[in-house]
Amino acid sequence: MPPTPISTKGPAPARPRIFADLTPLRSSPDYRRLWCGNTVSWMGQQMTALAVSLQVYSLTRSTFAVGLVGLCSLVPLVVFGLYGGAIADTVDRRKLGLYSAAGATVMSVVLAAAALAHYRHVWLLYCVVALQAVCFAMNSPARTSMIPRLLPVEQLPAANALNSLTSNLGLMGGPMLGGVIVGLWGYQAAYLIDVAAFSASLYAMWRLPAMRPDHGEGDGATTPRRASVLDGLRFLATRPNLRMTFFTDMAAMVLAQPRALFPAIAALWFGGDAKTVGLLVAAPAVGAVLGGLFSGWLGGIRRHGLAILVAVGAWGAAVASFGLSRHLWLGLFFLAVAGCADTVSMVFRSTMLQAATPDKMRGRLQGVFIVVVAGGPRLGDFLAGSAAGLTSPATAVVGGGLACVLVVTALGLGRRAFARYDARDPQP
Repeated sequence: MPPTPISTKGPAPARPRIFADLTPLRSSPDYRRLWCGNTVSWMGQQMTALAVSLQVYSLTRSTFAVGLVGLCSLVPLVVFGLYGGAIADTVDRRKLGLYSAAGATVMSVVLAAAALAHYRHVWLLYCVVALQAVCFAMNSPARTSMIPRLLPVEQLPAANALNSLTSNLGLMGGPMLGGVIVGLWGYQAAYLIDVAAFSASLYAMWRLPAMRPDHGEGDGATTPRRASVLDGLRFLATRPNLRMTFFTDMAAMVLAQPRALFPAIAALWFGGDAKTVGLLVAAPAVGAVLGGLFSGWLGGIRRHGLAILVAVGAWGAAVASFGLSRHLWLGLFFLAVAGCADTVSMVFRSTMLQAATPDKMRGRLQGVFIVVVAGGPRLGDFLAGSAAGLTSPATAVVGGGLACVLVVTALGLGRRAFARYDARDPQP
């Protein structure tokens, strides 16, 4: 059937949206269940992450032992992220999402059982955290690759804004809720609540239709037995617009990542203590949540590449401005602006990956995305800490922010077609 022509006469266009666009939740019951299930389970996962850290410290009284929890999570994410994406391009993504979510649920059951039995060996916690990271590395590419199959392309920015809201609310609220629950009822209560929270994700995956990757046109197309990680990387190497989404993200996360310097900054600049560090850590997350809540206007933007360049440049400028501030509330404001800019960048980067990537490659590129998101900020922490040690925290923060602005400007000038990328004709 030919498309229905759009009339040039009719009611005046609707006013631009201000608040988050809920159209994806209204138009697709499958996406609505997936989003709700992920929101509930992500909150539970963040509760569990805090509970594990508290339990490890309670057993060892060692901050180094607590730091190993993050390492046990990071290594499987980086190693299995790429392979999880390759598997998602080979099998039914619904089944992969269902089985990996079930595996994560079992890991929470193990944590709860160990806490109830007063099992006091920290190695078990490390093993469970590592296996949870493997489950996440398998689940995330499958779940994210499903979204373009559930929604029309014009709704992808709104869907990614909603997903960012889920992520940031979980990062903010999960640890706070987990701390309260552990304080009132113990570790086992947090783990058992996480088990119950996973049921929402399992139900959402169960209700989805089959989601086999599309490897060709027509009914005769078959899914290959194996999807090569190297093929995915070769595909990315020959797709300049998609490649630019990763380069711009790395410019922000590696060059302008002040998180590791917050303890020193709190004491040296603001004369604060641990509470001040908490405010500095929370400020970007608050800005990111506000960016998600007031994301309705993002759906009207078509030049996604230009929007990414501007957003990443704004992140770098806000970080540099934070490095020049010596009043706490002004510094918190600049960090919140940076968090808001990061949300805008993430929405359009995710949308480009989903819209401009063929379905048969979406899992592998989402796997690369996981590796960048997991590894980039850690590399940024190392770079910021090293630069501050050689110079000063102020030089490291201001210099990192300005370097981010310069690099993203150079990237934009070097690949001018990226700024002209149009969502109505997504070209990888």
